[in-house]
Formats: sequence, structure tokens, C-alpha cells
Amino acid sequence: MDSIYRFNAQLASGENFSLQTLQGKTILIVNTASKCNFSVQLGGLEKLYRQYQEYGFTILGFGCNQFGNNEPLSGKALAEFYQQQFDVTFPIFDKVMVNGPESHPLFNYLKSHTRGIAQNRAIKWNFTKFLINSEGQLVARYAPRTKPETLKMVIESNLHDKAGPFQFAKI
Repeated sequence: MDSIYRFNAQLASGENFSLQTLQGKTILIVNTASKCNFSVQLGGLEKLYRQYQEYGFTILGFGCNQFGNNEPLSGKALAEFYQQQFDVTFPIFDKVMVNGPESHPLFNYLKSHTRGIAQNRAIKWNFTKFLINSEGQLVARYAPRTKPETLKMVIESNLHDKAGPFQFAKI
């Protein structure tokens, strides 16, 4: 079965991270940029992460400087800025390329399994979001303008335990 679990990526801390360690979790992968107009979404992403992490949900933020040079930071400075400015506690990865010949293999995989605006496979801007189910398979792709809070129902529908779908309290 094809999945994201075969990929590794470098955390902003410099550590190599195997996505295989996330087996069984529902994941939202996002290419981020601190100077982008959409960077306010980091707060909304963090809110989703805190609301659903205990149910097996995580968010992976990948810094990306390919669109408008909106991510000047890298490494630990990137993660520290996100934490200080947006109180981000979900995993932040070092900058990656999401398009072109130097594109990270994870993003090549994600693009090859979905299409974005006008049925194009290329990622068009920062804060493109990819929802991955608990089996490591791509469920959906969301445009940068998609606000994190609008993804609650689809996230909840992908969070399951052995007895079936979780029941969430209305917040």
C-alpha cells in the first residue's frame, strides 16, 4: 500500500524525522511561510492541533521560501519564530522546495496524488494543505485560502478508534 510513511524529512531542529513514526495518526501537512499574508493561519492550525492531538491528529509544518520569498528563516530560528509569534507547538520542519527539480520527495508524492487549482498538480502558494488518513494515504488537498477552522468536520471524520468514529464535544 502506497503511503507517506516511506519518507523522511529534517525537522527545524536538524534531526531527521521518519514519517513512519506517525502510523495510525491523521495528519495535516502544510507548506508555511512566516512573512506570508496567510501566516495568521498558523494560529488556527495550532488551535486544531491542540483540539485534536489527543485523538491521534497532528500537523506538520514545512517552511517554504518558493513563493514571494516569504520564508527568510530556516532551522531553529524558523521554529522559534513560529513558537514565539503564533504559539506553535506542532512539529516544524526545515525549509523545503515544494515545486521544481529540487522538490522534497514528500511533496512530489502529495502532488502526484492530487490536483489543485485548475487541475494543476503544482503547488501555487504557501499554506496549501494536505490531509492524510491514519493509513498514511492522501485524503484531500486544500487551497491556501482554506481557513484551518473549516477543516474540523473532515478532520473529525478521519479520526477513528477501534470502536468507530470518535464523538467530539461541541466547543
